[in-house]
Amino acid sequence: MRPVFEWNIGRRSLQLGKRTLLMGVVNVTPDSFSDGGLYLDPDRAIEQALKLLGDGADIIDVGGESTRPGAAVADAEKNEATAGHEVVSAKEEMERVLPVITALKQKRPESVVSIDTYKADVARAAIGAGAEIVNDVSGFTWDATMLKTVADLRSGAVLMHTRGRPEEWKKLTPVSDMVTLVKRELRERLNNAAVAAIKRERIAIDPGFGFGKRFEENYPLLKRLHEFHELHYPIIVGVSRKSFLGRALARNGKDAPLADRMYGTIAAETAAILKGAHIIRTHDVRACADAARIADVVVG
Repeated sequence: MRPVFEWNIGRRSLQLGKRTLLMGVVNVTPDSFSDGGLYLDPDRAIEQALKLLGDGADIIDVGGESTRPGAAVADAEKNEATAGHEVVSAKEEMERVLPVITALKQKRPESVVSIDTYKADVARAAIGAGAEIVNDVSGFTWDATMLKTVADLRSGAVLMHTRGRPEEWKKLTPVSDMVTLVKRELRERLNNAAVAAIKRERIAIDPGFGFGKRFEENYPLLKRLHEFHELHYPIIVGVSRKSFLGRALARNGKDAPLADRMYGTIAAETAAILKGAHIIRTHDVRACADAARIADVVVG
């Protein structure tokens, strides 16, 4: 049985645990690993968001910068890449996401929108445009001002675990017990959030599948996902189309391409629900919605 939460996202709350909620992904980027360039045009991004809502999405997660493996991410305060490569500035990121959020809220005022960003300036602008959740893949660690910003905004917040930055992931040393490490570091970051006066009822956690984890290190997280209930926060899981699934689905020595990862994605998402996930972040909302309906019968 999943614990039930009332997730305070600012102007309202979402009940989590009675059924699985779905967070549909809209990447307004030219280079995201799964759909880079498909929705860079604002009109196409809005059209996709509306489609995902029609398919059963409860939340639309809008992102304007790719954090795929190997990507260089910015020092948000200096607006410089840690790896010395060109990165998306806060200004450019806002130019990508704000028109989408604004138009979506105009067309569907009741929709719940999340902004996928690690930059405080982008988070502030997106909440001003109508978003109600800040989804920070860095767990509020890549921008020193993010903790205070989220506390001031009083929005919902997703605190995700990551090890290092994308350009460092290939060099990270293996971890013998990834579950214990992620739980420990999430506790530390949750404590930092509490010190910054972010109320616990506004936070959901995400173990960060694929973010600084080697292929084989993701499966213990999935198998032991129920252990994260020890932290007493709602759990969000994003495994959709990720490379560790492509590796597991390899044929003839080649990882499965993105187009061949849907069935594996649905299997992993179903497993996450059975292990206690409250929200599934997914690209394939319609398929996941059907799987979640059946899995919820088992969970209930």
